Amino acid sequence: MDTFMQFVKAFIAGGVICAIGQILVDKTMLTPARILTTYVVAGVVLGALRVYDPFIEWAGAGATVPLTGFGNLLARGVREAVATDGLLGALTGGFTAAAGGIAAAIFFGLIVALVFKSKDKAN
Repeated sequence: MDTFMQFVKAFIAGGVICAIGQILVDKTMLTPARILTTYVVAGVVLGALRVYDPFIEWAGAGATVPLTGFGNLLARGVREAVATDGLLGALTGGFTAAAGGIAAAIFFGLIVALVFKSKDKAN
């Protein structure tokens, strides 16, 4: 039953984050790119304030998979790198923390590009 509740919490948390994004798309003049950027920045700010980590403990993948989770990962990486490397960590911490996910996205994007044939959009 505990695993089921983890899925429910992740579904609720991720659903609320996505619903907020959909409301922003529908009710504002913000472009999707600006909304995505806002989510990353919100994750960085909430991570820097150490507010996002308790949310991750409760929601699990529902909080780490959306872009707010990526922003939090960047903030956590910078915080840890500054603690160990000093000021240089402020420049390198986000990259080292997110390198695995970014590398996986690039690798699997390349595999999909090699397997499937792209087509032009019909206007």
